[in-house]
Amino acid sequence: MKLQTKITLLFVAISTIGLVLLNASIFYFVSDFSFEDFFKRLEARVNLTAETNIHPDKESAAYNQVRTRYLEKLANEQEYIIKLDTAKLPAYKKVVNLPDEFYNSIMANKKARYTEANHFYAGSLFNSHNEKYIVIVTATDPYGFKELEQLKRVLIIIFIVSIILTYVAGKIFSYYTIQPVRGIIKSVKNITANNLHMRLDDVTGKDEIAELVLTFNNMLTRLETAFETQNNFVSNASHELRTPLTIISGETQLLLKGNKVTDEGRASAKNILAEAEKLGHILAALLGLAQTGFDGKKQNWQRIRIDELVIGVADSVKKIDRESVIDIDFSALPDDERLLYTEGNINLLQLAISNIVLNACKYSNNRPVNVQVTASNGRILIKVTDKGIGIPEHEQQHIFEPFFRASNTSDFQGHGIGLPLTLNIIRLHKGTIGIRSEEQVGTEIQISLPVV
Repeated sequence: MKLQTKITLLFVAISTIGLVLLNASIFYFVSDFSFEDFFKRLEARVNLTAETNIHPDKESAAYNQVRTRYLEKLANEQEYIIKLDTAKLPAYKKVVNLPDEFYNSIMANKKARYTEANHFYAGSLFNSHNEKYIVIVTATDPYGFKELEQLKRVLIIIFIVSIILTYVAGKIFSYYTIQPVRGIIKSVKNITANNLHMRLDDVTGKDEIAELVLTFNNMLTRLETAFETQNNFVSNASHELRTPLTIISGETQLLLKGNKVTDEGRASAKNILAEAEKLGHILAALLGLAQTGFDGKKQNWQRIRIDELVIGVADSVKKIDRESVIDIDFSALPDDERLLYTEGNINLLQLAISNIVLNACKYSNNRPVNVQVTASNGRILIKVTDKGIGIPEHEQQHIFEPFFRASNTSDFQGHGIGLPLTLNIIRLHKGTIGIRSEEQVGTEIQISLPVV
């Protein structure tokens, strides 16, 4: 999930929580105000009922007139007067069946309220001429509940609209928040091994973006220094190291041509010459490994047809190892020849594939090696399969490490450099290598390259 999407979702989540709390608070306070107002109206009617019904006097008619003229009749309004001298708690409930807590509250606090669904009850305790009365007035409030239902619908609509607007605002907010990071990503994508001298544009301020740009530029400086050091080594090592090896080989060959060396010395000279040649091969492989590890320049890159390249690899391997048997399988080639082309350095790719085929031939004791070329999903696949000694399962993860050799290869010559060099070359061409192997059964290595 992209950072912009995470910020948007977080923004919406926080806003949603805030809106839920706000709407719940509005609904709670409005409903509480509505119920409080209705109970006050009921309590006013309780007082008027007591004035007009408990020992009425000359003022009772005036109260009754005020009630009739100025107070509206509530929906389902009913009045109950209970005389305490002749009634006990069970008798109260026969008049109005309400919970015991309601009546206990009236006796303790001289008033009580109770709500059941849309029925509201208000009661009070009155003393008149040494007699006690409980006056209860009940009514329904359909208009108040209707207003609350309407308020609920309005709040839900407002909530949905607010969430939509919050999401849009979150997208805009996250877009402009991530814009500096997006610019950094775009600039970083343009920096390769060819232009390590490039730097990100400095950002004014002391925020995290400015710190990130400064840190990345410092890292590029260190990388550029390291790459230049390695480049200088690769450039100079070839001359500085090859020259002494050439002299050693030449002098040893001259020594062998003469007759001034004993048989024992001649054997030693031959060993020196063989080891010098071996050292030369190791040096060449190391230089190639170092170069492909850092050189991202596409020098002499061209469109390469893989089936033709494989044929050339087979010919070159047979010249090196005349006893090798290579079966080329083109039965699964695509009908469209354009799917067989990739872009790269033909010499490097030939070296990489040759290393794999040579290893297959060597470690299978020159039993037939199958090389198959296919193409699918925009990728060219080269499968090299042998029936050799295989690779122990726990060692397969290390075969692309420099100088690593499997534990079952002691009977074969090698330096552990060919496969790491091959991996670097394939990566340089934006490809991948996969391996599947089983001891005493064989090995299959699959190379995948992009179609261009």
